[in-house]
Amino acid sequence: MHLLPYSLAVSCFLSIANDYALAAPSPSSSPLPRSIPLMRRSRPRRNSTELSGWLKSQKEILEAKYSNNPQRKRASGLNLLTNQNADSSFYGSIAVGTPAVSYNVILDTGSSDLWLAASDGVSTDSDGIPTFDSSSSSTFTDLNTTFSISYGSGAARGTLGQDTVQFAGFEVDSQVFGVVTQVSSGLLNSPVSGLMGLGFQTIAASGATPFWQALVENGNTLDSPLMAFQLTRFNDVNNAQSLEPGGTFNLGAVNSSLFTGDIDYQDIPDGQEGYWIQQLAGLTVNGNSVDVGSGSAAYAAIDTGTTLVGGPEDVISALYDAIPGSEALTGQNSGYWTYPCSTNVNVTLRFGSSSIAWPVSNEDFLLEQASQDTCVGAFFALNTSGTSAPAWIVGDTFLKNVYTVFRASPASVGFAQLSDTALSMNGALGSAPSPTVGSVAATISGSSTGTGTDRSSSANGAARATLNTLGMWAVALTSGLVGGAMILL
Repeated sequence: MHLLPYSLAVSCFLSIANDYALAAPSPSSSPLPRSIPLMRRSRPRRNSTELSGWLKSQKEILEAKYSNNPQRKRASGLNLLTNQNADSSFYGSIAVGTPAVSYNVILDTGSSDLWLAASDGVSTDSDGIPTFDSSSSSTFTDLNTTFSISYGSGAARGTLGQDTVQFAGFEVDSQVFGVVTQVSSGLLNSPVSGLMGLGFQTIAASGATPFWQALVENGNTLDSPLMAFQLTRFNDVNNAQSLEPGGTFNLGAVNSSLFTGDIDYQDIPDGQEGYWIQQLAGLTVNGNSVDVGSGSAAYAAIDTGTTLVGGPEDVISALYDAIPGSEALTGQNSGYWTYPCSTNVNVTLRFGSSSIAWPVSNEDFLLEQASQDTCVGAFFALNTSGTSAPAWIVGDTFLKNVYTVFRASPASVGFAQLSDTALSMNGALGSAPSPTVGSVAATISGSSTGTGTDRSSSANGAARATLNTLGMWAVALTSGLVGGAMILL
């Protein structure tokens, strides 16, 4: 663990938030599994001012992201992910335009818009960030409609465009996305160029059908109407590099080598399709039960684009009350708690009608060591009052501990126990996957442009992964990478 003077460590924690932060089918080839690698970047050494700023911005980003979002055959693809900044974020890779060019994007199940930084407005303020040049694509169409996304730490603005997009071995030839010409400082961090929202169309700022949903609605493209994530853990590895192998993303199928037993699916509550909502039904801390309430007060968005876990202040306070020696922080770090680093904290979460209590390991609960004896917890109080946002946002702190499946029909989220193969990837240092352009399994056309209103919210071939040579990756990806896209999440 990285030790910091206590007064400084708390402040430097918050500053890293900015790092975290279709239609008819026409198969072009026989269905093949497709894959995208995930990769992760090692944790930077932060001073106390940076720590406090990170904690503050992490909370603000989440509150802004959810308060601004309004509610409204066949093949499968597998991609390796990239773990960035010691579990701060996980990103993937897409290919856009004709000829196709690859871009790294955050894969975010907590929003629904795709957007990329544009070469004519962002490059001067975004050092080292690859940008999209619409003039270089023969298939790009400018929709002449404004586009805006707001976060707690900043905003991205531009216009809507339409072009061919490839992802995980699939192609949508007229996907609507934001071409962003104004980005607040620190909102993007190299080598990430934008974000791909994997939520439902009802919360899309652009009104456009998300890439994944277009494939599902087509009906004859995916083997199964689902997406699946397995994320790696490096936050407890001191010598982790800034980018490390991050796990796997599957589109249209699950990877049975990465989990054991059955996938426990729980339906999204009626009328809540927008975010991937689950009702939190149980919470324990070191075996002690904490009351989480019921109904909408216990709704939780399962969000791959969020690092931590946020929840109602009274429940989070009760959680830390069950940890002897814990203490609420104040000032700009209000909403966070510290606790003795010598305490092993094991949290479990239970969803819907399931009897299964899913774990959050001590390694993931320990967000940062603030002093020799004091640590900051990864669960924090989230203020969503007066908004349509769910009471809980469950991010990667939890998702690193389970195999997670997002299923469109019936609309549900499933969890399963990670296999030994998946667990062996935690802390296994390796090279980041390299995206290239490959072939696609299926193509659809005619993406819906939606209303194109300006409101706040958070060429041939697909981006392809060069697999890590580690034996564990080879085992996990035996189901096939042929022509697949690499997702660096």
